[in-house]
Amino acid sequence: MILEINDLKVSAGEKEILKGINLKIKSGEFHVLMGPNGSGKSTLAKTIMGHPGLKITGGNILVDGESIVSLPPENRAKLGLFLQFQNPVEIDGVGFINFLKSALDSTSESTTNIKGLISEVNKYTESLKFDKGVMGRTLNKGLSGGEKKKAEILQMAVLKPKIALLDEPDSGLDIDAIKVVAQNINEISKAQKTGLLVITHYSRILDYMEPQFVHVINDGKIVAEGGKELVAKLEKTGYGEIV
Repeated sequence: MILEINDLKVSAGEKEILKGINLKIKSGEFHVLMGPNGSGKSTLAKTIMGHPGLKITGGNILVDGESIVSLPPENRAKLGLFLQFQNPVEIDGVGFINFLKSALDSTSESTTNIKGLISEVNKYTESLKFDKGVMGRTLNKGLSGGEKKKAEILQMAVLKPKIALLDEPDSGLDIDAIKVVAQNINEISKAQKTGLLVITHYSRILDYMEPQFVHVINDGKIVAEGGKELVAKLEKTGYGEIV
């Protein structure tokens, strides 16, 4: 699968946020998007998934050469796109396991075996060092910020997207949890050949990862690209010199 963003321009209300983004992500590739606050990182991820509050004013988003800009979010998910939210919401009354089963059933042509699903969830709760008891709760109800992020990575593991957009998977995590989450993202994406776009402010999570491509965004435009050496440069100089 190839996700291609061509000269993408996006506005929220009267404000233009993205001002001509070009990016290509293939299944199995690992990309990182970094940049200061308000530079457009989360807007790009939300636009790719079809957030209704954002308006595309120019450019295109393609999956395997076909435009997806007219598709609702659920159809984009069926194509194999996945978004891990920066701030996952609590949905009272919706059980976590039932949510996962419904998501799987709606994105595949077969009915999910509930016993198999529970077994898979238990495997990932263990590797994520996630209390299995939270799986009996309603979706994200009463979870800490770090637990919500782990729950989102667990969803990615179970749903097996072709391309995953991870919006600040490290925010709200302590040092130990960052390492656990990073290792699970590595293992899951390699096993499933998932294309990754990891959005982050900081380089700490990248200490445990090996991205192939690093992109720096500022004021709605990608202003620098490279490999992991670019992360080291940012760590040394900050964003000021590069932007």
